[in-house]
Amino acid sequence: MPKTAPFNEHLNEYELWFKDNPGYYRSELEAVRHFIPDPHGFAELGVGSGLFAEPLGIKKGIEPSAKMAEAARKRGIDVIDGTGENIPLKDSSTEGILMVTTICFLDDTEKSIKEIYRVLKKGGKLVIGFVDRDSPIGRVYMQIKEKSVFYRDAVFYTTEEVIRYVKEAGFGNIETVQTLFPDLTPNDTHPLKAGYGEGSFVVVSCEK
Repeated sequence: MPKTAPFNEHLNEYELWFKDNPGYYRSELEAVRHFIPDPHGFAELGVGSGLFAEPLGIKKGIEPSAKMAEAARKRGIDVIDGTGENIPLKDSSTEGILMVTTICFLDDTEKSIKEIYRVLKKGGKLVIGFVDRDSPIGRVYMQIKEKSVFYRDAVFYTTEEVIRYVKEAGFGNIETVQTLFPDLTPNDTHPLKAGYGEGSFVVVSCEK
């Protein structure tokens, strides 16, 4: 069952985090943009309120939360109702799929990654942005998990686990970048660095 209740009930609180942490937001955006220089043909799975799709130029979104979908539509995103486990797109129909933190809220991660593989064209790209569980921010999130309206039902992954999921689904050409480093603040724009293991926010890119 989609974990939509917190996002339907706390839309304003969700968006306030990005306003209160502008450096984190900018840095995450640039890390994702690194792998999406051309958004043509991309859709964002778990588009939320469109805070990533809009600035990235992604025009299509998939979102199970009615409140989030409504907010994304106001930002000019064409949103359809759907989940990672049942993506309402045809086989081999899509150039690229983006997920930002969505992987933490999937009911069945293995099935969802295979669904993404199904809807992508040959050579299509999957881009996954997430907070690494073993990173400084990831460890904080694990400590406050039970007290957070958003993260109570979330599942956090290490980068190794995410890479294993995409490999098992058949993806190749896997690359990673990282940002959000512990020596900088939420107001700073953090640098982008290849690989993972130092920054808290990691982006995995792979191809069908």
